[in-house]
Parts: sequence; structure tokens; C-alpha cells
Amino acid sequence: MTNNFKAIEKKNIVDDVYEQMKEKIVNGVWQAGDKIPSENELCSMFNVSRVSVRSAVQKLRDMGLISTRHGKGSFVSNTAGSYDLKMMAPIMNMSEKEFVDIMEFRELIETKCIELAVERADEQDILAIEKALNEMKANQNDYAKYSVADYQFHMAIVHATKNELFVQIMKSMKRVYYYHLEELNRVLGELEVSLKGHTQQYQAIKNRDTELVKRLVRESVTTTTDRTIKWLRYQEKNKK
Repeated sequence: MTNNFKAIEKKNIVDDVYEQMKEKIVNGVWQAGDKIPSENELCSMFNVSRVSVRSAVQKLRDMGLISTRHGKGSFVSNTAGSYDLKMMAPIMNMSEKEFVDIMEFRELIETKCIELAVERADEQDILAIEKALNEMKANQNDYAKYSVADYQFHMAIVHATKNELFVQIMKSMKRVYYYHLEELNRVLGELEVSLKGHTQQYQAIKNRDTELVKRLVRESVTTTTDRTIKWLRYQEKNKK
């Protein structure tokens, strides 16, 4: 199989890999039943990491465009040829208003919680945050499991505040909060970028660097908000 892919720039890596692979399927270059290149081959073709390739493949799998057979590899779905090009992007199941509401809540609560965690976290708290981070690392190719660990990471920070009211508020918000995290991880699929940000937050808490950790939270909220609103507006436009 010839390599006529374009090397990926270090911006929106997962999306770019996903779009190029999707195009091969939509245009019939990869046809129903065809075995797609192996993970190692795709890494070489795109000049990207395994995590980026796995995330892109996961998005194609979520769309039903490919299926993976244990020990044999990934294959183009038999129904792939019937897909409408406008419907190729994963659907985010929340409105822009719902997204903005939860992000405003997250920015307010998480900024204060992480600030208090820097001041009050004891050794057990640090270990709990690290454990959740390690679970995230171990599940970079499975957005559902990654999202569980993502939620545990944030709850470990909340527990580290030693503020029982924050803990109870976050527990009461679990369904909404976890669903929000899972949707972001499923649709945006940038788990490598997400993991890097969470690792930086963990290190800042461990090093008791209040200013750095507050800046990291603000940057994360801004980047996530900008990307998701663009996605939601693109999704709404393509419904018409």
C-alpha cells in the first residue's frame, strides 16, 4: 500500500489523522472489507505517536466506519459506503448553552479547589491524584475508561481541599460532570493533549506552585471552550 498521506503538523493531530483516514474511506480508496494499515504503519505514514493514531482509530470505530478484530487488525466496515459525508463527524450530545454552563461552573469550582489542594493536600491526597493520573495514562486508547480516570483525578483534587461542602457539591454533580468529561474525550479525542495538561497540574500541586496551577486551569478552560464551541457550531451548521 503506497504512502500518499501528508505529514501531520503538531496542531490538532488527532483530528488531522482522523480526517485523512476518513477521507480514504469516504472516497472509496479504502473499501468495505479492506484491512487498513497497522498501527505501526500509520505512525510511520503520519509521523505521529501511537496515542494519536489510536485516538483517531477510536473515533473511526465510534462512527462505525471501521471494526477491529482481535489479533487481525482493523477493517473498513461493510456499511461505510452508505455514510453521508456531512454526518462523518462524531455528534456531541449537548447544546452550546449546556456546554458553556458546565464550563463556567468548572472554571469557578476547579480553580478554587486546585488552589486549596496546593495548600492542603497531604501525602495520601497526592498519591490519590497520581493513581488517577496513572489510570489515565494506561487507558489513552479507550476514551470511556480514560474518562472514568479523568473524573477520579478531579475528585481526588476536590478531596484534597479538605472542604466537605465542595466534596458534597461535586458528588451531587457526578452524573452531569462525568457525562461532560466523557463527551469531550469521545468527540474531541485529544487524550494525549489532555494527559499532558493533567500531568502538569499534578506536578504543580505536588510542587505547591499555586500561581502555575491556576494558570494551567485557566488555559485548559479557554482552549477546551474555544475548540468545543467551534465543534458545536460546525455540527449545528451541518444539520441544516
